[in-house]
Amino acid sequence: MEKLVISGGTSLRGEVSIIGAKNSAIAILPATLLSNGIFTLHNVPNIIDVRLSCQILEAIGSKITWIDKNTLVIDNKDVHSTNVPLDLTSKFRASYYLIGSLLSKYGKIEVGLPGGCNLGVRPIDQHIKGFEALGAESNISQGKISLKAKKLIGTNIYMDIVSVGATINIMIASVLAKGTTTIENAAKEPHVVDIANFLNSMGADIRGAGTDIIKINGVENLKDSCSYSVVPDQIEAGTFMLAAVASKGNILIKNCIPEHLDSLISKISEVGGNVEVFGDSIKVSADKRPLGTSLKTLPYPGFPTDLQPQMGVVLSVANGTSIINESIWDSRFQYTAELNKMGANIAAHDRTAFFEGVSHLSGAPVYASDLRAGAALVIAGVIANGTTEIYNLRHIDRGYENIEEKFNKLGAKIKRIQE
Repeated sequence: MEKLVISGGTSLRGEVSIIGAKNSAIAILPATLLSNGIFTLHNVPNIIDVRLSCQILEAIGSKITWIDKNTLVIDNKDVHSTNVPLDLTSKFRASYYLIGSLLSKYGKIEVGLPGGCNLGVRPIDQHIKGFEALGAESNISQGKISLKAKKLIGTNIYMDIVSVGATINIMIASVLAKGTTTIENAAKEPHVVDIANFLNSMGADIRGAGTDIIKINGVENLKDSCSYSVVPDQIEAGTFMLAAVASKGNILIKNCIPEHLDSLISKISEVGGNVEVFGDSIKVSADKRPLGTSLKTLPYPGFPTDLQPQMGVVLSVANGTSIINESIWDSRFQYTAELNKMGANIAAHDRTAFFEGVSHLSGAPVYASDLRAGAALVIAGVIANGTTEIYNLRHIDRGYENIEEKFNKLGAKIKRIQE
């Protein structure tokens, strides 16, 4: 078992460069299956979820070559199967993007029910609703999903809830459908736009991504090659922005898109942090204890649920009382029990957590319950007095590339140890 051992009490200072977006890459990889061509992807995050996506693609015939740490080439000329290995797809949630691409390209797909972080009930009913509206027949049994369709036909689809995954999946499936598909009440997250841009670079005709109405005019064929660079990861950027505030530090976050972080910038200013924007970089600094605040997570452009645990660390040491209302996932507050082990004073009930700020945290053994909770605990360990040990690192490694190396370059003292 691996663990991170953190000697705390550090003020983080320096520069950090942001990798490509995890949530884009894990959808772009299966989206390449819409064509039997060769695709070069740049700025790809070298993380567990991406490597697992590559394994799945290779299992059905794709040839994947890493040119360097963050560039890969996908050759889909020999894709031979639509029966995806159930043991692989059940390991992470984004495996459901295989449904949209393989159903659209080959008219059938069998995939294991998706896994991923335990954040409460995460149904895929909106995905299935969209596929059925396009003309597919579905069957869910014995831990797997099977869909088939002679030909997907464009239609109007209204999303009952704003779902990023369903929006992307239906968008992918509609690329080769006959006619026009309209997705109403669509998600507007930056990675939705990034995936639409990638699909358009393949020859798709998608309009309106980034708004709540997306129109996809189906095309008969896609290009047999293209090159594309994945958008920077707004959540990794936000993680280091909040680490700067929590540690009373000064960090220049490079290779990011500040416009994607407007809601976070507003909250950081509200709690007393300083934010300066320079083109594709953001400098965040703080020289005093943060102030308490209240916030509610919302779909983009609201405050991201994936930055809620990191913000929770800031509020755990803030001056005064703070409240977070989590409107996206049921079980996102699991990390608060771990922060309480470190001396925080947090009461979480259902989707609301109350933070009575303490002057400092103290090191303790803690466990990452999910990806973003793990990142939050790293920040907590950095600012805590004494030594913190973090377990369940597989969660962190799913979405952060060499997290301890990046924090150490900012002055943190983190070691990865094999027990």
